[in-house]
Amino acid sequence: MSADEEKDLENQFQDYIDAFESAEARPLSFVLPQAGVALPSPDELDDSQLSDKLWEVINALALHGAFLHNTNHLSDRELYTELWTEILPEPTVLMPENLAFGHHIDMVGSGSEDDTNLYMKYYADEEWRRKWLEEWPDDRLPEPEDPPYDRDRFLPQREFREEGPVM
Repeated sequence: MSADEEKDLENQFQDYIDAFESAEARPLSFVLPQAGVALPSPDELDDSQLSDKLWEVINALALHGAFLHNTNHLSDRELYTELWTEILPEPTVLMPENLAFGHHIDMVGSGSEDDTNLYMKYYADEEWRRKWLEEWPDDRLPEPEDPPYDRDRFLPQREFREEGPVM
């Protein structure tokens, strides 16, 4: 890479940072209804309605550049409830016009002990578990298990959107 190309890349990266920092953070529970996605309480929906609503929300989030990860440990009702009560009310920066931008929502990414255990139980491969134990030899990891649900492979990813510049 030439010095000019490197400088252009640095400028482009700084432009992305500036755009992110100047963007208004808004709750997804405000953004989605503006886009025509009603967000009824989980208690208002039977299981069939809830599953349909969950996928409507997942796809609407993806169209706005927000993508879910690590959801297979949650039932549809548990996932929708957690989204409805915890995730969607949080102010979030979205940049749907910037196809290179993605907001990633990791359902076991809080860093809490509970989330770490869920990740290690359902999502971590043996190599990751081995590396974890090298770093934290006193930790007791849960036995690995297949998650009870199979949703993640169907979740839209950033590549779902038209290809844009990737940083």
